[in-house]
Amino acid sequence: MWIVELTFTDAPERLAARAAHRSRLADLHGAGTVRMAGPFSDDRGAMIVVDVTDRQALEALIAADPYFATPGVSVTQIREWHPFLR
Repeated sequence: MWIVELTFTDAPERLAARAAHRSRLADLHGAGTVRMAGPFSDDRGAMIVVDVTDRQALEALIAADPYFATPGVSVTQIREWHPFLR
């Protein structure tokens, strides 16, 4: 599993692209690929928990979603995670 951490600015492009991004995440959640996703309480960033086999699959998922390249959105950190409780 992977944790993707995002940071946000107030760029208007981010808010314009958010609905399509959230719809895509909902579809991936339905497929079991995205386990959890959501903004931090201050809306200055978000976290997405993704269940894919390797970094290459994660990079492909990120590349397929234009939101990650939208002004105002930055991928701050990507970490592999090995939860022992699910």
